[in-house]
Amino acid sequence: MLNDVLFWVILIALFIIFVFVVPQWLLMRNVPKVIRIFRENNAVGPKNAKTIEELGLKPKSMFERALRMRDYKPRALQFLMSVTIIDTTEEGKVYLDEDKLLQAPRWRNL
Repeated sequence: MLNDVLFWVILIALFIIFVFVVPQWLLMRNVPKVIRIFRENNAVGPKNAKTIEELGLKPKSMFERALRMRDYKPRALQFLMSVTIIDTTEEGKVYLDEDKLLQAPRWRNL
């Protein structure tokens, strides 16, 4: 009886970890990679903005996602856009705002 309860508690805890904690960890792990992509492509500031396709951050199609491991870079890009570290131009191009990056304590040292 106790072993059954312990088994289910462990199973539920593992489920919660894999559903909520692991994706969040993978997202945060990819944020520095996305920032590096912007810097390597000189997409810093509105004058040097690039399209998501030019940066290689376009989300994969359903078919591509089925055949490969999940790529969290497009999701990290969306996160950075939501906190306005990545901004968009009127033409729909994106760029890294270094000033806002420096204001974000967690990402300041990237």
